[in-house]
Amino acid sequence: MIRVLDFVMAFFGLMFAWPFMLVIALVGFFDTGSPIFLQERVGRGKKPFTLIKFRTMSRDTKSVASHLASAASITKLGGFLRRTKMDELPQLINVLKGEMSFVGPRPCLFNQTELISERDLLGVLDVLPGITGLAQVNDIDMSTPKLLAETDAEMIATLSIMAYFRYIIDTALGKGSGDRVK
Repeated sequence: MIRVLDFVMAFFGLMFAWPFMLVIALVGFFDTGSPIFLQERVGRGKKPFTLIKFRTMSRDTKSVASHLASAASITKLGGFLRRTKMDELPQLINVLKGEMSFVGPRPCLFNQTELISERDLLGVLDVLPGITGLAQVNDIDMSTPKLLAETDAEMIATLSIMAYFRYIIDTALGKGSGDRVK
């Protein structure tokens, strides 16, 4: 049932959002020269997939978890996109392709070995990663791997259709601050 919801919402979300995405991409081209950010992330079953986002940091920023990146790397457009969470819009493509869900644990990088180990112990990596979830709306990010894995496991164990929509609505209404940067 969740996969059907994901597909339908991603399809219509892309149909509705494409004009905004086009404008963001054009402005992003002038901001960084490369408005789309592609990065290999850990998917379900530890399989790699390419996450698609709008670029929010300068092109020369080191490929590390956001909490390890410098805030000076964030561009002016990037700051706006992060605050409004519009940098996540291209992930609707990941959802449509079945690589992600709207709700699930945020996909991490393969070099985040402590988080991968914690998630592996709790079975978190057995589900599709998501755009948002319990940890995100409660400001728990990847800087606290054990707490994040435990929160992800709690979300998975208690996920219902009502909770699925609550996490999406909370995120759309601005709850949670997104990935922190130092």
